[in-house]
Amino acid sequence: MKLLYLFVGLALCVSAATPAATDPESEELNRALEEAGSSPVDFVRALENHLAQYPNTARRAEIERGLVRGATDAKDYKRVALYGERVLTRDPNDMEVLQQVANAELKSGSNDDARKALIHAQVLESLLTATAKEARESADRGPQATRRIIEIDVHLATAVLLEARALGTLGDPVKAAELAKRSFEVSPSGDAAREAGYWYNEQGKFADAVRWLADAFSLTDPRTTETDRNRDREKLGEIYTKWKGSDAGLGDIVLASWDRNREMIAQRRLMLRQFDPNMQIADPMDFTLTGVDGSKLTLSSLKGKVIVLDFWATWCGPCRVQHPLYDQVREKFRGRGDVVFLAINTDEDHAVVPAFLASNKWDSKAYYEGGLSILLKVTSIPTTIVFDGQGRVASRMTGFDPDRFVATLSERIQAALKAGSTTARARP
Repeated sequence: MKLLYLFVGLALCVSAATPAATDPESEELNRALEEAGSSPVDFVRALENHLAQYPNTARRAEIERGLVRGATDAKDYKRVALYGERVLTRDPNDMEVLQQVANAELKSGSNDDARKALIHAQVLESLLTATAKEARESADRGPQATRRIIEIDVHLATAVLLEARALGTLGDPVKAAELAKRSFEVSPSGDAAREAGYWYNEQGKFADAVRWLADAFSLTDPRTTETDRNRDREKLGEIYTKWKGSDAGLGDIVLASWDRNREMIAQRRLMLRQFDPNMQIADPMDFTLTGVDGSKLTLSSLKGKVIVLDFWATWCGPCRVQHPLYDQVREKFRGRGDVVFLAINTDEDHAVVPAFLASNKWDSKAYYEGGLSILLKVTSIPTTIVFDGQGRVASRMTGFDPDRFVATLSERIQAALKAGSTTARARP
C-alpha cells in the first residue's frame, strides 16, 4: 500500500510536469512503474533504469526522491544514503530525507558515515525544535493540534536518538547515553530507553544500564515487538547478574520501572491537555467546546437544561438546507432558559468556517467539535443529538426529513424536557 501511494504520487508529479499526454518519456516511466507492481526492489530498479536512459531528465529531483523512499521500503540503506545525499544537496532542510539518510548512514558502522549521520541528525533536530515551538505557541487547540505536537515530538526524539547512536559509534558513550535519555524525555520509547541502557553498559555503569533496560522492558510502546521485549529481558538479567552476582532483587527494579513509567505517561497526558482539554474524557458533559470566536463552553455548565447539538460542516449541502429549519425549531423555544441549541462544526480546516458563517449570514454561535463527534460516534452529517437535563442522550437523528424535521425535533425536545421534569419529581 505504501509503495502504491508512492507510485501514484510520482505519477502525478510526472503528469503535472508533462506538457503533452503523448510525452514518450512519461509514458515509458508510467509503464515501468506499473510493471514494478508492489515490489520495492523492482520499483527502485525501474527508476534507476529510467535515469540511465534519460540522464538529462527534467524530473530527476522527483525521481531521486522516489528512489529514497523506495530504497527505504526495500531496506537498501546504501541506496538510501546515495540518493538521499543528492536530494539534500538540492534541499538540505528536507526533514523526511534527513531522517532516512542519517538512519541509513548509521547502518554501515563506519566513522565517516557516522559523522555524516551526526550532522544530518543535528540539522533535523534544529528544524524540528523550531517546528515544535511553533506548534506549541499556535492558537490552534484540540485533537488535531495535539496529534501534530505528538507527531513532531516523536520525530524530534528520533533525531536526538540518531545523534546518540552517531556519537556512540564515534567513541563517546557518555554523550550517547545523555542524548538517549533526552530522546526518552521528549517522547518516551523503548528504543530510547534501550539505547541509554546500552551506552551505560558500555561505560560499566551497571545500575544505570539496568534502570534503563527495565524501562525499555516495562514501557507500553506499540513500536516494541515481543522479540524486542524478550531481548530486553534477557539483556537486563545478564547485566543485573553481572552486577549483583544473581538475579535476586531484579523483580523489584522492574516493578519500580512499571510505576515510574505509568506516572511519567500520566504527567505527559496532563501536559498535553493544555492543547486538548478533552483528552481521554469519557462523559460528554465534561467536554469543553471552543467557539469560532475563541470562547470556551463546558457542557457541564448546561446541566439541568435540554441541549440540542447540530453537527454540520461548510461542505455539507443538506446542512445548508437544514439550517433554516433549525431556526424554526429555535423560534418555538425562544425565551425558555431550559433549552439550549449549539451548532457544532466538524470541518477539519477551521480557517474556512468564519468566512462561511459571515457569507451565509448564519448568526447562531458556532463551536468546533474538538473530538466530541468521535466521543458521540457521529459518523455522518447532518446529525442532531438531544441531551436531557441529566446529561443523557435522549435522541439521535442522523440525516433529516425536510418535511418532518421541525415537528420531529420539536417533539423530541418536548420529550426530553418531560423526562427531565419527571426525574426531578422522582428525587427523594
